[in-house]
Amino acid sequence: MIRIAIVDDHPAVRQGLDIALRSEPGLAPVGSAQQPEDVPPLLYRTRPDVVLLDYHLPRRDGLSLCCQIKADVPSPAVLLYTGYADDSLTVPAVIAGADGILSKSTPSPQLFEAIRLIAKGGTALPPLSAEQLDIAGNALEAHDLPILGMLVNRTPRPEIADTLQLTPDALRHRISAMLHRLKAPTGLAAEHGLIMDASDR
Repeated sequence: MIRIAIVDDHPAVRQGLDIALRSEPGLAPVGSAQQPEDVPPLLYRTRPDVVLLDYHLPRRDGLSLCCQIKADVPSPAVLLYTGYADDSLTVPAVIAGADGILSKSTPSPQLFEAIRLIAKGGTALPPLSAEQLDIAGNALEAHDLPILGMLVNRTPRPEIADTLQLTPDALRHRISAMLHRLKAPTGLAAEHGLIMDASDR
């Protein structure tokens, strides 16, 4: 049985997902959260295998929350569930540690398939192009490029920290800074459509 936690600020979405997941054999919703601050106690209480995480939450975006979730070892798989799913989210999602991205308009069978895939260690991410990686590299600091490369290759965070001789906290701060640079509206990432400005959501 795959245990799933739902994080979304819309009650109707949470209820709809709960009903859909309960109808599918092998999937079990174990709890939900509406606000970002409710997520840590939810995860501690329910110990899910997969977190369905809304990208656009009040006061905090799903990428930074995903980054926080993935800082714990072991951590659940995270599926970014968004109304804005497109290729522009892929590099930031990979940096944040997301295991998949899925549009809220995706039919239920594909949602169930993605959940099962990431629960067993796979990914449900769009393929990364060389252009996307080049744009990200130009937007980031030079000392962050090794981190980007290892994250793209799905290297576990403890291994990244050991390789670069960083403490877990230092690595977490570096990853947060990388996300901030990619999300900056005036940065190269936004100019080239690597990630959407908040005004476009």
